[in-house]
Amino acid sequence: MAARARTATAMGGRPSRWRQRMALAAAAASLVLCHPGLRPRWSRGFAVPLIAPPPHNSMGSPMVSCKGATGRDPSSRRAGPSAEGRPPSQVEDLVASASSLIYAVYPKGPQAAWRNVLAGFATSLAMIPESVAFAFVAGVTPIVGLWSAAVVGFFAAAFGGRAGIASGAAGSTAVVMTALVASFGPTYLSAAVILAGIIQMAVGLLGWGKFIKLVPHPVMLGFVNGLAIVIFRAQLSHFYDPLTGSLLGGARGATMAGLTALSMVLVKLLPRLTTAVPSSLASVGIITVLTRALHLPATTLVDVAGAETFRGGFGMLPSLAMPSVPWLSAPLPTLVTLLPYAATMAAVGLVESLLTLQLVDGMVEDGKRGDTAKECIGQGLGNVFSGLTGGMGGCAMIGQTQVNVQAGATSRLSGIAMSLILSVGIVGAAPLLGQVPIAALVGIMFIVCESTFAWSSLRIMGKIPKSDAVVIILVSLVTVVKDLAMAVVAGTILSALSFAWQQSRNITATSSFQGTWKTYKLRGPLFFGSTQAFGDLFDAKSDPEDVVLDFAGSRVLDHSALEAINGLAERYGALGKRLHLRHLSSDCAGLLERLNGTSLPYFLIEPEPASDPIYEVAEGSALYADVPPPAAVPAATKGADDEEEEKEQGGPTAT
Repeated sequence: MAARARTATAMGGRPSRWRQRMALAAAAASLVLCHPGLRPRWSRGFAVPLIAPPPHNSMGSPMVSCKGATGRDPSSRRAGPSAEGRPPSQVEDLVASASSLIYAVYPKGPQAAWRNVLAGFATSLAMIPESVAFAFVAGVTPIVGLWSAAVVGFFAAAFGGRAGIASGAAGSTAVVMTALVASFGPTYLSAAVILAGIIQMAVGLLGWGKFIKLVPHPVMLGFVNGLAIVIFRAQLSHFYDPLTGSLLGGARGATMAGLTALSMVLVKLLPRLTTAVPSSLASVGIITVLTRALHLPATTLVDVAGAETFRGGFGMLPSLAMPSVPWLSAPLPTLVTLLPYAATMAAVGLVESLLTLQLVDGMVEDGKRGDTAKECIGQGLGNVFSGLTGGMGGCAMIGQTQVNVQAGATSRLSGIAMSLILSVGIVGAAPLLGQVPIAALVGIMFIVCESTFAWSSLRIMGKIPKSDAVVIILVSLVTVVKDLAMAVVAGTILSALSFAWQQSRNITATSSFQGTWKTYKLRGPLFFGSTQAFGDLFDAKSDPEDVVLDFAGSRVLDHSALEAINGLAERYGALGKRLHLRHLSSDCAGLLERLNGTSLPYFLIEPEPASDPIYEVAEGSALYADVPPPAAVPAATKGADDEEEEKEQGGPTAT
């Protein structure tokens, strides 16, 4: 501190401003200086703590302890000379100030920031070939796909629902826009992307993203399996000659196969040697250097995307402007043209993004759950700004997300770093990026396919219901043949129908006589799927005048169930008989009374508050206007018979 104060005084007597300038000047070098494996030799006499946040001084700013190899703490010398009388060196002050700045901006510390930046770097490399390929699918130039990945990735990471998700120009959304570009050109594509982003933000603001929770687990398994096959199939195109369409042979074919295999081996083995750098990033670097050193005939990114894409310079920056479509002169025809494509793209993008969010929740054990509403808004913002920059839009990409998470991403910084590094690379390092062999990235994506595919789904095929097995296979096939959104919708509908059919067969009843009264004890759910079976359980003509319908073992779930009970009561009423309803939830009884009144002589609801179950019927809010919600009965009002009945049923009747 004393040394810095003396220097600041010599510079004009402004110690606070000089300190800020020193900290800002050191910010760029701090990540390298603070990383143990990459620190220069002259700085290895001390180490910055990389896990626990630093203590704070009396001014409220963090102070970093930098213990050296001797165990001394150089930060303790900031207030004065050390025990040896030596003031802190400029290097120590530089590193401490930079570390303090990083902790102020990024509380997780320099090591976590470094790790996330490296993860973003690795993801940005994996994003390039996919963005270029999907740009060709959409019918636009490769640079449009790259900038779409950068823009969508930035806003989705900054404002999305979870850390670790990588978003970019995805194939699922590109396929939707192919016909639009072919018919109306890229300008209408950008306009449709903006409209799709607005729809996605509206879905997020309305909170509709939560419905992704209704997607069954077999659909999720089919989704990841199908997507793994799609990613794998996309990589196979790199083994063919782009000019002739034939399989690569000779030296080029052998180089492609050999480097791809080497990339896969490096990704698997490097984590056993070091975790300082993500294995995917290290693999790309090693193979690139090896290819250049040995002059191997490898296909590079510039060969795939063209020299124009990787020429670099500020001329590659996109412009921010509204697409030149007739918004004002012909608003209705323009909207009619754009809306079908925009709505489809919004739906497909949200389905893939929200399913990816759920997958990351299961992959990353950090105790956090993704926010579906924020994810919808983040994806929407990304697509709006992508359209304003002439982009093709996109969504979350499960393959690149796998790369990001496996590389050590733990915060939003990784996604933001991916976007910024990709942007800087397009402008300032394009020629260097263009020399990366495509085989290095193909090997990484093959590993992603292997980790994405749910291999457990193959082992459990003979142990799960046949309907679930059919759903897994169906969703996988539709994902590969058609598109993701159609696959998820088809799988969800099939799962729902299968569930309803199984539950509709579970409604049963046992009958008994008590004097001249007959009692039916129901078992199973009563809902739209089981109403017909429910009606077949009773013999109204031969039953006595008083019939008890006991719902203790059943649940009335929806309006169809209420109508089925009404229809049964009318059958008995037409024969001059009475139907006594017992053990209904209080709100179910209230809904029946609201539908039928309380004056029907053949329709008698007999409440028993001490033993009636507690549940709610899935009914419209208008019918619930005058019906109070069911409430639990205090334990003090329950008798011994009620407690014994609960024990027989396996617990309290409240659900």
